[in-house]
Amino acid sequence: MGIQNQQAEQQKMESISKARCDERRDWLEVAISPNPSDVQQTKESGFGTPDVITVDESYTAWTMKYPSALRMFDRMMNAAKGKRVVVFLDYDGTLSPIVDDPDQAFMSDSMRSAVREVARYFPTAIVSGRCRDKVYEFVQLGDVYYAGSHGMDIMTPLRPIKYGDTKFQSRVVDTKGNEAVLFQPAQEFLPVIEEISKVLEEKTKKVSGVMIENNKFCLSVHYRRVSEEDWSTLEEIVKTVLKEYPDFRITRGRKVIEIRPSIQWDKGHALEYLLDTLGFGKSNDVLPLYIGDDRTDEDAFKVLQRRGQGYPIIVSSVPKDTNASYSLRDPSDVLSFLLRLARWRKNSSSRLVLN
Repeated sequence: MGIQNQQAEQQKMESISKARCDERRDWLEVAISPNPSDVQQTKESGFGTPDVITVDESYTAWTMKYPSALRMFDRMMNAAKGKRVVVFLDYDGTLSPIVDDPDQAFMSDSMRSAVREVARYFPTAIVSGRCRDKVYEFVQLGDVYYAGSHGMDIMTPLRPIKYGDTKFQSRVVDTKGNEAVLFQPAQEFLPVIEEISKVLEEKTKKVSGVMIENNKFCLSVHYRRVSEEDWSTLEEIVKTVLKEYPDFRITRGRKVIEIRPSIQWDKGHALEYLLDTLGFGKSNDVLPLYIGDDRTDEDAFKVLQRRGQGYPIIVSSVPKDTNASYSLRDPSDVLSFLLRLARWRKNSSSRLVLN
């Protein structure tokens, strides 16, 4: 391995290690948050003195309820035999480590290769809160479907339209020159989103470290680099601004405040739309597999649980409430799982040919 490759690999491992530390800190902090559930837990010792439960102890107990998808892989795939697997992936925190600067959330070449390999064998979609074009810039794969803005911006191949109201759908030409369909149910909110973005940029100028990211159909207020003493100030600014825009709502992620139109659409709806558009909506033999790390991915997990189909998999190195059935610790675990999934499908195909 050359020096440059060694340096790149070291940087990747440092990023993953930092992401793990950040996630542990997020879990342990008692911070200003609309849902302050990431609070340090305690237990009573034999002498009645509160002792701190370590994150590792809690995580081990948590994985009893949400077992590792790597450890359970063979059992999961045994149930997948004869099924049509469809893969859904979040981006930040799943395919790339969480980083301080969202513009630097690059996926590794090995992860890109793994996603490419999975997409060779299974329909594969990336469902992110980011702008769809931004996610494509990060991933750079043409054989993958992309859903940005928490599913409010979806591009799919041109097929007979099956999904509900067609007024949000339009024909476009993709990067390969092929006709495709864009689904954008929040189109009417674009001018107001631009307005809110400008107002927030102005109102948060004095808050050091804040970053306002325009994801086209939603906004992200990143505060990972904001001093903790300024969190409450920032939150109050955002809430005050949003009082003037009653058609928008606030949701939360990891060190990010999300501002979205108040429409009945989320990653769960995006999952159903993609399954339907790709021809799997009414299929009894489809097995959707969704991997994500964020609160917004819980909407997709709920859909899979309601359908009674597929595997919702949470990516987390700390225990948290979730609607998932299985877990992976971090993006390095995701990489291992994707490679194993592609290898399983390749080996299955080889056995069919030999028989």
